[in-house]
Amino acid sequence: MPKRKLTQAEMPAADYAFYGLVWAGTTLTERVDRALSKAHDLPVSWFEVMLWLATSPDPVPASVLGNSTMLSRSQVSRVVDALQSRGLVTRTPSPRDARSVEVALTPEGHHLFAEADATRRECLAPVFTELLDQQDLEALGTVWRKLKAAKESTEGPA
Repeated sequence: MPKRKLTQAEMPAADYAFYGLVWAGTTLTERVDRALSKAHDLPVSWFEVMLWLATSPDPVPASVLGNSTMLSRSQVSRVVDALQSRGLVTRTPSPRDARSVEVALTPEGHHLFAEADATRRECLAPVFTELLDQQDLEALGTVWRKLKAAKESTEGPA
């Protein structure tokens, strides 16, 4: 006999909260990925790397990108290769570490990032920022900071 799916009331609160985080993250990421790919031929993984570069005033060591994004170091390397082939980033030898390279957005990369970020915000608005109030957003921020702090205390900085 097939088992029925548990209702929210039947699930332990921790299980329901975890499932909700996974579901929300996956659903929102898929939505953004579809919108960015369609509008800008830009997968969400590329956008994530560009986000870190766009918010840094200086070129970013490639190793920092690997530690900062939700991508593995090898994925970051492939993304940077792809972005460089499209003329969106530059790689330069690090002036501080001869074994390392630093990555920066080109002017074209900054322009595409600004357009893609507007697309991201537009596609998320009806299912995230317009749906949640300030208190909801602050609560999510609190949860994220707690989870990130716990990860950093057990594994080191992300």
